[in-house]
Amino acid sequence: MLAALSVRNVVLIEALDLEFGPGLHVLTGETGAGKSLLLDALGLAVGARGDRALIGPWGERAQVSALFTVPRGHPARALLAEQGLDAGEAGEIILRRQLGADGRTRAFVNDELVSLAFLEALGEGLLEIHGQRANLALLKPARHRAALDACGALEPLAGEVSGAFARWRGTRERLDTLRAQMAEREAELAHLDASLAEIEALKPEPGEETALVALRAGQSRAERVAAELADALKTLGEDAGLDKRLNGVLRRLERLEAEAPGSLREPIAALERALIEAREAEARLAEAAARSSFDAGALERAEERLFALRAVARKHRVTPDALSALGDRLRADRGSLATMEEDLRRLERETGAAREAYLVAARALSARRALAAAALDAAVASELSPLKLGGARFRTRIDALGEDEGAAHGLDAVRFEVATNAGHPFGPIDAIASGGELARFALALKVALEAGAPARTLVFDEVDNGVGGAVADAVGERLARLAGASGQVFVVTHAPQVAARGRVHLKVEKGAGAGGTVTRLAELGEDERREEVARMLAGAEVTDEARAAAARLLRAGTKRSRARAAG
Repeated sequence: MLAALSVRNVVLIEALDLEFGPGLHVLTGETGAGKSLLLDALGLAVGARGDRALIGPWGERAQVSALFTVPRGHPARALLAEQGLDAGEAGEIILRRQLGADGRTRAFVNDELVSLAFLEALGEGLLEIHGQRANLALLKPARHRAALDACGALEPLAGEVSGAFARWRGTRERLDTLRAQMAEREAELAHLDASLAEIEALKPEPGEETALVALRAGQSRAERVAAELADALKTLGEDAGLDKRLNGVLRRLERLEAEAPGSLREPIAALERALIEAREAEARLAEAAARSSFDAGALERAEERLFALRAVARKHRVTPDALSALGDRLRADRGSLATMEEDLRRLERETGAAREAYLVAARALSARRALAAAALDAAVASELSPLKLGGARFRTRIDALGEDEGAAHGLDAVRFEVATNAGHPFGPIDAIASGGELARFALALKVALEAGAPARTLVFDEVDNGVGGAVADAVGERLARLAGASGQVFVVTHAPQVAARGRVHLKVEKGAGAGGTVTRLAELGEDERREEVARMLAGAEVTDEARAAAARLLRAGTKRSRARAAG
């Protein structure tokens, strides 16, 4: 409910401070007095587009503050909480808007600077303006589905559908993520399998490189020793061999010994010893060569194995000793793919179940919406004739959406349509209805949707335009019904039948002020109110007959209001 309004320097309003209560508030005044300026000011407060033309002559800035009070559970409280704001125990929300001469605008909620978009979103839940110059929120197609759900008290079921959709979307997103991960892994799988096969075929052992290096070094040394021994043996055997030469010299000396006895005994003995040592040395050298452990095949195999280990290690950017551990990791990675496949199958089952649960809930909601639409169409139809819209037809169009188009709101596209004349096709309300028709359609809809709608201050601008008599009275009766005992409705009106229904009567007047022409607004007392209604009945000259008719209208309006409050 709008509890207070403060306006500074808006067009012809220099300063205005008002407090409001529940019920129907009627705003009247001469044409051009500035009744719509109050709506312009309210629009600024709730986030409407600001224009420098709205800035009055009393300063470089226009400012509007609006105090709303909301009960617990009101949607506006949830919006505040999202921004880290709070309406407090009293449920007070202060919207403040400043508009500068430089075109800059600033928005505040409970004295906290906020974005204009947030102010507008919050304002839409607090104030709803219907009129020829206003943005008719209820007539926007984006609002129709929520309005229908409110009318049919379907919010709990709609909430279940939204929750089911969120669960389906969540599992579907996880499934898509896992599939993408598996696609990436599958691309790596061929490389992984090839690497694993290569390592498993090699069968590397920890420490194997060190052992092969030692083996190769030992075989290389053995090869060199064997070659040297063979060469030594070869040298000993060259030129008939040392043994043969020593034997030849010894035989010659022994022959000479016969000719010179005793003179060659010592050389002969030395040669005999040398011959024995030479034979011993050659025998030992032959034994050493025979014992040599060099194995050409073992050296070749060691070098081939070492080359293979190092080549595979370089390929995988690890050391040869780490190849065995790498094989273990690759086997673990290969095993994780099997786990991912199990997760995939599980998520596919979960996603299928979540999808089915969503579709069941969404179809149930669609069926309930169809029933609610029929009831709403009948309720609106009953309101059209009294509002001089008897030739018009209203329908709630529900188009079924495909499963792929379904969302948190279900499987329905909802749109309110009208046909303003017999034989004309249905079309969108905002495209077909115009002027006062548009506001009266909004009034008929609001009356039909009254029970399920969240508490909001409603403003109607000249909803009675172009009508009078019984139709104007029907408009007033419906406005008063909307206001009820604790609701709040404002109406700018030229119809005395509507004005007589008001619980509070506010008169807008234009007059002279210190800075020029100003617009003022004041609440009328009983006598002032009768005079104003009489003016509306009679025109320029207020007669006694007009005053008497005004008194009758006001008494009838008061009586009906009391009867409605008692009922």
